[in-house]
Amino acid sequence: MFIEMFQLLFTVVSVEAALIITLGFGTPVRRAVVKLLDLLKQGRGPLVTKTVAATMLVLFGSVLFSTIQINTRLSESGGVANSTDQVMFGNRLLEAFLMGTVLFLAMVIDRMHYYTRELQITRRNLEIALKKSKTAA
Repeated sequence: MFIEMFQLLFTVVSVEAALIITLGFGTPVRRAVVKLLDLLKQGRGPLVTKTVAATMLVLFGSVLFSTIQINTRLSESGGVANSTDQVMFGNRLLEAFLMGTVLFLAMVIDRMHYYTRELQITRRNLEIALKKSKTAA
């Protein structure tokens, strides 16, 4: 069960990293990604995205709480831990790290998309203003 979830989280992190790299460089692929993100932000897309993000945030909090509980149990026992607690602690820590990374990268993608759109609009307005100033002169 843990392996499938870790594979899913690693896949999501990889896809998000690829999207960030794509948005970072001015390639023809970026236009397609920006249009895709525009379509995702229309209709019911934002509702679904916020629901998934809220669910992941609750799971992230639960995993953090579980990790803190295991760490407290380890410190109360005088630092002596059995192997089961160590494995559970490691799994929970990795799970929390991956969920936090997914949420952070999703926020980065959202902001990069916003700034890319603003840059396109500003460039378009600048071109229009330059054309108007050339025709007026």
